[in-house]
Amino acid sequence: QELSRPPAESVCIRPAPPPAERAAQRPEIEAAATMDPVLAGMMGMSPLPCGEGEGEQPLGRHVEGGCPYRADDVMSPEQAVSTGTTIMAVEFDGGVVLAADSRTSTGTYVANRASRKISKVHDNIFVCRSGSAADTQALTGLVQNYLGQHAIEIGKQPTVKSSANLFQTFCYNNKDNLMAGLIVAGYDEKRGGQVFSIPIGGTCLRQPVVAGGSGSMYISALIDSSYRPGMTKAECLAFVRKCVAHAMALDSSSGGVIRTLCVTKDGIEEDTLLGDKLPFGP
Repeated sequence: QELSRPPAESVCIRPAPPPAERAAQRPEIEAAATMDPVLAGMMGMSPLPCGEGEGEQPLGRHVEGGCPYRADDVMSPEQAVSTGTTIMAVEFDGGVVLAADSRTSTGTYVANRASRKISKVHDNIFVCRSGSAADTQALTGLVQNYLGQHAIEIGKQPTVKSSANLFQTFCYNNKDNLMAGLIVAGYDEKRGGQVFSIPIGGTCLRQPVVAGGSGSMYISALIDSSYRPGMTKAECLAFVRKCVAHAMALDSSSGGVIRTLCVTKDGIEEDTLLGDKLPFGP
């Protein structure tokens, strides 16, 4: 619905306030000077603070009854939904283990305490998402579409590297408009278990272990000290759960439950570790 100026009869002309009251109103008047006249009127501000300091009466303020907007809605809009997050993936001999917390936030408000940040891209390929929830969901949908067409063209399962290259192409070509940090991991017959990190900006790196999201900065030293090559699947599971639990304890944007996913040539094993059974807590 388009905004329109209120009718003339809704304008209430008030006399000029005394100098002390006018000085107290200075911040409000300066704020109104930079606003759209219609919005300023809807918020009860003078739409054009002319005459101030020149001995002239300021313009009257108009207040529109039943206005659907509040001052804080106009001046401080809600932040976008964000998967302020801790995501992690690690390779082992025969597959990969992915892990993520489940908290989705909107500023300081927890929008979803049990969200799924590990999304399926193809049969044995998954992506851990961090950043803007809208951006990462749109990217995942695009790659699912293109990777499905690619699998039909080649007549066999696509590789994890092909999936990571598709994500990287979209992220790099739109790096000025996206806020998406991704971890692509999975298993294929050509190279086995693989983990690719695609941070904001569109870089694509294969790494044996990687963490992402707002909680990853709290556990970088823990990962360096605890990770060792050649770990078994059970050791990798315990490793990622320990790291993500520490991040959830320290990062206010991470929390909820820990979702883990093991991808091997034999299939997929998904598990959830509830909040009261975490290996580490605050």
